[in-house]
Amino acid sequence: MSKVKVSDYFSHEDLVRITDAVAGAESKTSAEIVPYIVERSDDNEEALWRAGGLVSSLVLGTFGVLSAFTGVWLPFGLPTTVAIVLLSGAVTMLKVRWIPFLRRMFAGKELMTLRVAQRAREAFLSEEVFRTRERTGILLFISLLEHEVIVLADTGIARRVAGDRWNGVVDCVLRGVRSGAPADGVIDAVRTMAHLLEEHGLVHSIDDRNELPDRPRGQKDQP
Repeated sequence: MSKVKVSDYFSHEDLVRITDAVAGAESKTSAEIVPYIVERSDDNEEALWRAGGLVSSLVLGTFGVLSAFTGVWLPFGLPTTVAIVLLSGAVTMLKVRWIPFLRRMFAGKELMTLRVAQRAREAFLSEEVFRTRERTGILLFISLLEHEVIVLADTGIARRVAGDRWNGVVDCVLRGVRSGAPADGVIDAVRTMAHLLEEHGLVHSIDDRNELPDRPRGQKDQP
């Protein structure tokens, strides 16, 4: 069994490197970059019930077919059959709870994308990414269990940079995670963000000040 933890992906030294990368990027652009990393965006309880219900139905269906269409003699009665069906569903639900791959599979891409987007918007508000002088805050939201990355830019950036221009930033993070170097991926993403912002005129000026902390934010590992 396994469980996604932020500390499995990012060491303390990695977080320091990301903080330094944000500071370096903000020395070139007027934007305020906020990395936000969570182990998951939602419990996705639907995945547990879907998996448990499916396996219980399959077990019950198997018993029904054996009883109705074959000569196999089941050495137990209805109460034992019900217990086996319920137990098989419960065991499956436990496996889905603790194995990230199974949780992603039974949750489904559409549901996970919806929940990650909701969680990213919550992070944007809770971290007050909007509280900058020129509305130039930008959130880099990373949800580890769901394998999802979202970039949310405040109005001062969104009116200059089209949403699809952030796809390369997302790809940087995903490549880093897949290659086993997630911190490098985030650092590349931050640098790519700075380059795009500079390209669109959001350059650092002499009166710019650091309005939001540079360190990565997010939840602590949960027990």
